[in-house]
Amino acid sequence: EVQLVESGGGLVQPGGSLVLSCAASGFTFSSYVMNWVRQAPGKRLEWVSTINPGGSTTDYADSVKGRFTISRDNAKNTLYLQMNSLMPEDTAVYYCLHRGTRGQGTQVTVST
Repeated sequence: EVQLVESGGGLVQPGGSLVLSCAASGFTFSSYVMNWVRQAPGKRLEWVSTINPGGSTTDYADSVKGRFTISRDNAKNTLYLQMNSLMPEDTAVYYCLHRGTRGQGTQVTVST
């Protein structure tokens, strides 16, 4: 059974940073593309970033490019999202996504 457990969210001031983690199990993590997506209150699910199985290729939504960095540790079956220069519009529940399956999410709130 695929399991994805996100963590690392919280309340941060504008301009601050957070690192999200996603612990994966139930599949061969190192063989799959992984994604981060987010959902703000009242809005649709939004793709944030993608990383290839080896971690050498990444892609980002324009809204986060230059501020967020996706990475993975295949030895630990863990996906990361380093978020810098956070803005109020980054407020959302963040999910890691594997072939249509996502975890429970972690709340990120950017506010003074």
